[in-house]
Amino acid sequence: MTSAVFCADIGGSFIKFGVSRHPGEMEECGKVPTPVSSWDDFVQAMHNLIEKFGADLPAGTPLAISTAGLVSPQTGEMLATNIPAFTGHSLAKDLSVALARPVTAANDADCFALAEAHAGNSQHQPVVVAIILGTGVGGGLVINGQLVRGHGGVTGEWGHGAITRTELVINGENYAVPRLKCGCGQTGCLDMLGGARGMERLHQHFHHQDCTSLEIVTGWLNGDASASLTVNAWLELVAEPLALLVNILGPSRIVAGGGLASASELIAALDVKVRSGVLHNYQQTLLVPGKFLTDGGLVGASVMGRLES
Repeated sequence: MTSAVFCADIGGSFIKFGVSRHPGEMEECGKVPTPVSSWDDFVQAMHNLIEKFGADLPAGTPLAISTAGLVSPQTGEMLATNIPAFTGHSLAKDLSVALARPVTAANDADCFALAEAHAGNSQHQPVVVAIILGTGVGGGLVINGQLVRGHGGVTGEWGHGAITRTELVINGENYAVPRLKCGCGQTGCLDMLGGARGMERLHQHFHHQDCTSLEIVTGWLNGDASASLTVNAWLELVAEPLALLVNILGPSRIVAGGGLASASELIAALDVKVRSGVLHNYQQTLLVPGKFLTDGGLVGASVMGRLES
């Protein structure tokens, strides 16, 4: 197992860079804009970061990458619509050649799952499901400390293919739910209603008001009737496919990341709703907020870099 690992968390706007010199430790060094349109510029940006922050480390120190989009473990090819520079490239293989060092790469939700399973709020659990409740809905799966990487890099993507209801009954009243076209090509995916933007879409649908997810959750906590309707509908829509995921995978812990995970009362309410709809009687809390809500990509990448080195 290697002693030090360079780590990068790549999004559509910025590359966050860090160095993990020892297992369990992470030094976040800084961030630079992501060169989304040019592969050559991206390679140069990574070279510059390594030179700037790791000049004292051996030449072969590996680089582990957490990235937006899907990373196929079979071919290494990327599907990242917001980073066209990756199109046609095997991210890890091509970057390894360009930088003359070992490179590994995985989806950011997968890296978050690794971070929580190894150093976060789901340590020592045999089956860990990580869910992302951010702009949209995503997830990852770790079993016995190892990341499960499905065909094409698709594992734990419970936000797609999970088609939401078109009607809900809340406090004895019937409410129609919109079935929206999803970016994946399907119609009615949870991803369109289950993340922060989805909560905002629900609120606009019910009340014809444009509010942020933070405003909606705050209103719910303060007893606002409009916000409470939106959040109750959101809880119903999200809990149902999440309960199905629990019944299929049998997790010992679910850990939540993304912006909505910072609202601990919301996650606690979702936990209660999910546990009421699953086969196994989970008497203790199943769903908890993650420890690494802001740096899970970097921490998870450091874990991955050591596991695969």
